[in-house]
Amino acid sequence: MRVVVIPCFNEGARLDDRALLAFAVDDVHLLLVDDGSGDDTLARLQALAALAPTHIEVLALPRNQGKAEAVRRGLLQALEIGADVVAYLDADLSTPTTEMTRLLDVLVAQPAVEVVLGARVALLGRQLERSQLRHYLGRIFASAAATGLGVAVYDTQCGAKAFRVTPSLRRALARPFTSRWAFDVELLGRLLHTVPVDAFEEVPLLQWRDVKGGSLRPWSMARAGLDVLVIGARHRLKLDR
Repeated sequence: MRVVVIPCFNEGARLDDRALLAFAVDDVHLLLVDDGSGDDTLARLQALAALAPTHIEVLALPRNQGKAEAVRRGLLQALEIGADVVAYLDADLSTPTTEMTRLLDVLVAQPAVEVVLGARVALLGRQLERSQLRHYLGRIFASAAATGLGVAVYDTQCGAKAFRVTPSLRRALARPFTSRWAFDVELLGRLLHTVPVDAFEEVPLLQWRDVKGGSLRPWSMARAGLDVLVIGARHRLKLDR
């Protein structure tokens, strides 16, 4: 079973019910995590789950704990219900569900791969809609993350990642992340201690768009940048194992 975790915080106005329902088919199970939203997000998620109870489940956190913990709690819940493959995807569907399916299929087609990362690479023939400012800030962030982790990863912050369920993944999720916004880097760092680099695969996305209305603000990006420096130092010292 493949379980895709979608963290949600005050997403009531941006949820695409139709796309989510269409995605929850066959062996794809959606785990929608409400991170203590103050709007009608939880009610919207519960209504979706009622339409497809065998394919959609809602995990409601009692208070807002941040995206990092919402994703971690969702992934842990996915492990508990017996998933073979788990993933997480941003609720705004900036990465379309069709692209998430491509990432999941890599794990099916390549048994040696354990971690699949969506990568926003501006190549001819791709449909990537991203502001120049966010692109260049993202490149600086990704370069710092790659240096800290000691691997040539191109895009650590794309909100679409898939994982084969292994003991390494269970250990990596056993304790909360220290960063609310750079947790992707922290998770990859934890996995890199026990998972060989050649078991990671970055897949250039065919489509991605910058959806307006997200909760990431300039101060959050600055804090995430500082967190990456700390995460990199802890990773090199093996303090994050």
